[in-house]
Order: sequence, then structure tokens, then C-alpha cells
Amino acid sequence: MKILTLIVHTNAQQTLTDQLRSLEQVSGFTFSHAEGHGAEIESDAFLSARDQVVGHTPRIRLDIMLEDADVDGVLAKLRETETGIVDQGVYWISSVDKAGRL
Repeated sequence: MKILTLIVHTNAQQTLTDQLRSLEQVSGFTFSHAEGHGAEIESDAFLSARDQVVGHTPRIRLDIMLEDADVDGVLAKLRETETGIVDQGVYWISSVDKAGRL
């Protein structure tokens, strides 16, 4: 199993939700609030005047647990659709040693 984590602008949340619900490889996912801090925020086209004053970019973190074989396919779908995240976010993939329900 793998965890696919994406960090994208909050504007993409609804579109991502709709896209992920349409993928049979995705059985569920979690959104968390995140704030982006870094030199690149000066060139962020999504920043409002308020965001520029506050000094951070409003982001969401998306975590999806996937079978190893499904990760590349899900990433490809997210890249080819109108999710609003192409060239607007970052991702990483982590291994899951164990998972279950409490």
C-alpha cells in the first residue's frame, strides 16, 4: 500500500473531490488545512491581496491510500483532467507498513 499526498491551493478542493469520487481505484481520501510558506508564494497566481498581506498561501493537503499498482494511474488521471492542480501543487508517495481499523 502507498499513501499519495498532494498539497494544492484550496480552490481545487471541490473539483478534486468530484474527480476522485469518479475513480474506482480511490475508495476514500482525507483533506486537511495547510498553509504554504516559501519564496514561491510571490509568484503564486492564486494569491489574493489578503493572502499577500498575511504572507501564506491557503492550501489543502490530500491523503489517499492506494494499492501500489494504482498510484501511477491515479496521478495520470489527476494530471490529464481539469482539476486545477496542473503545475499548481506538489505531491509525494509514502509506503504504508500496516493499516487497519480501530
